[in-house]
Amino acid sequence: MKEQKRNDSVSLKLTLEHSDARSLSSSLVTEADFVSKDQEISVSLHSESFNDTRARWNSIMRALIASDRSLEATRGDGN
Repeated sequence: MKEQKRNDSVSLKLTLEHSDARSLSSSLVTEADFVSKDQEISVSLHSESFNDTRARWNSIMRALIASDRSLEATRGDGN
């Protein structure tokens, strides 16, 4: 495997399932390219550097977590 350097471009793809994928994916509109179908979301991310990828990845994860928690709260599934 090739050693990754900080200034190498990076591409990531995340596919996840969620019972309310359409609502959850709305949190990604300004964050990343994605496709939402049925109960599945596929997120694609490409950046020109590892540091940029890491920062964008963190933003995507925060958006998904916040959206999921909001959905839980409005459904009454939270603690």
